[in-house]
Amino acid sequence: MNCETCQLKELVVEPPEIREVLRCILHTILFHRALGLVRPKDVECELFDITYVQCEDHELEKKIDEKINQFIGWVEKHPNRKSQVCISFYEVKNKHATWFGNKIERFYWEQWYINLHIISPKPHGKSHNTKAHVVTGENAFEESNSRCAALESSLREVLFQIIKFVNEKKDHIPPLQNSEIVSYPYEISTPR
Repeated sequence: MNCETCQLKELVVEPPEIREVLRCILHTILFHRALGLVRPKDVECELFDITYVQCEDHELEKKIDEKINQFIGWVEKHPNRKSQVCISFYEVKNKHATWFGNKIERFYWEQWYINLHIISPKPHGKSHNTKAHVVTGENAFEESNSRCAALESSLREVLFQIIKFVNEKKDHIPPLQNSEIVSYPYEISTPR
């Protein structure tokens, strides 16, 4: 079976933005690979002027949040690094029975690589009633706003990249085995 991969554009994010960025991307991918009847739910980003759609499924949300928390914990121990989160879709197949039981094997058919460059926020100048420090603070504020606007624009590009990929790449998707499930089996991998 052919495994399609999609390397998403690298996003430069600060630690407080990680949760919002990953939720937006992961939910978008999972919504577009959802099966059967799902209840779509519009979600407005708190940090960006972006609305995305997710499947209204509490187990799915819980699993995504657990993986994001795991990734944020890793980032806290390894600041200022480039990193990757991968979401992989697979089929489960039973292999031949052995003396020790049935062997189950995963056949991956699609992988998405979310590339993040984590940076620490620059310290802002403090005002002590001197004009130089106030200007520094204003410049830092403008720089922060500019960086946030650039991230929002890049995040939009990533969302369009996802939509383009799911619309163009369909031949590798395996036939549906069970219409009761919300999503194909998947796993989210974070750095260890």
